[in-house]
Amino acid sequence: MKARVLINKGNIVGEIDDRLYGSFIEHMGRAVYGGIFDPEHPMSDNYGFREDVKALVKELNVPLVRYPGGNFLSGYKWEDGIGPVEKRPRRLDLAWQTIETNEIGLHEFMQWANELEIDVDMGVNLGTRGIDAARNLVEYCNFPGGTYWSDLRKEHGAQKPFNIKTWCLGNEMDGSWQIGAKTAEEYGRLASETAKVMKLVDETIELVVCGTSISTLPTFGSWEQTVLEHTYEHVDYLSLHMYYGNPENDIENYLAKSLDMDRFIKGVIAICDSVKARKKIEKTLNLAFDEWNIWYHTLDTDEQIEKWQVARPVLEDIYNFEDALAFGCLLITLLKNSDRVKIACLAQLVNVIAPIMTETGGESWRQTIFYPFQQVSTFGRGKALVTNVRSDSYDSKDFSNVPYLESIVVENEERNELTIFAVNRSLEEEMTLELDLQGYKLHSVVECSTIAGHELKATNTKGQEQVKPVKNEQVAMTDNGIDVKLPALSWNMLRVKTKQ
Repeated sequence: MKARVLINKGNIVGEIDDRLYGSFIEHMGRAVYGGIFDPEHPMSDNYGFREDVKALVKELNVPLVRYPGGNFLSGYKWEDGIGPVEKRPRRLDLAWQTIETNEIGLHEFMQWANELEIDVDMGVNLGTRGIDAARNLVEYCNFPGGTYWSDLRKEHGAQKPFNIKTWCLGNEMDGSWQIGAKTAEEYGRLASETAKVMKLVDETIELVVCGTSISTLPTFGSWEQTVLEHTYEHVDYLSLHMYYGNPENDIENYLAKSLDMDRFIKGVIAICDSVKARKKIEKTLNLAFDEWNIWYHTLDTDEQIEKWQVARPVLEDIYNFEDALAFGCLLITLLKNSDRVKIACLAQLVNVIAPIMTETGGESWRQTIFYPFQQVSTFGRGKALVTNVRSDSYDSKDFSNVPYLESIVVENEERNELTIFAVNRSLEEEMTLELDLQGYKLHSVVECSTIAGHELKATNTKGQEQVKPVKNEQVAMTDNGIDVKLPALSWNMLRVKTKQ
């Protein structure tokens, strides 16, 4: 099988915002307790944070982490997580039916994030709380001093403001599962008034307003329209959430689901732009895809786990080879839409539907999805180029004309480098990919790697990370560009040095 990719220098999709490679830590399962925080672990620092986990997070090059939820956010009282740890209350977390000890709160999490040079995307509770709690939290975090909340922050040990710049106005407020769920009208009014007050406290912050929780809800479209009628002038991003899986065990259909993600993004962009036109506003609203991932392995088993315990171990999906391929297609889709998707948060970072797994008190390891994310986060910085793909296609159960080749090219001018990310969706056929890189003078191939040749259900386990990139020797420079062989069912990365 042959496929061809044509790019022209200067023909770009858009500048890639580094925050496209964000992630998410929620007070849920073992993401915090037993994940990033494990004070009895031999590799934990003086504050109880695991050094081995920090090292893996650094490998992922995550620039932004959304915190503290998620569904957890809609029942959370942020004041429970400040002040002396021994005086903090133990609370029922109704969202995940666990006990929240509040041992980790705002100051502890900010310390962890600052050490890793990660910005925090902070959520405010618009489920059980509202305007007053939100403005107080912004004042506590960002105001220099001389007021009740800012001085209380200093009293608790943070003399300088946290200067958190990105804030979420609640979480999935349309969902029937959400504590304090609201109609679009109710949420739109509350979010609008909350946004205005938060920006009065700190006019430099950026705000993310909730879109539809998932695109399959009947309210999709009408929810966005109503919420934006209230909030468009006051917010900076509209959020999208979506998870994908393969419960039907249909690999061809599974690998095509990134087409649904693309349709979802473009549909939301159309709604945003229609509100912009109707309101006659100059500002273009961008998107925050602040929850996305593969999630289906534990949907039928989590209900069996004992409730009302600390760090109830839920959503511990163990990812396999086919998940890594589908995940790679989703990453490429985000890059294809990087002109408007400026923030994305892989949900989540550790243990809970995550690229990093740990044993509480034991080892840590990289799941199969770790490697595509690490490669794209590291080398997918710069400009996403318009990538014209010529490829054979197939039809699946839910999708037609699915190209066997899913690909994007990224230019990093600082490195004088082009990086090509590609998935060969074919179950059986190797693909010869011809890259026609017009307008570029090529210097050399820096690196070519592939993840291929595994059983579809192969996983990485403690001490055995078998699904990972290996060197691909089947690459050659040509007069017009580069030819590379992509194995059947493979994730691929090719880095090419260009001449100035």
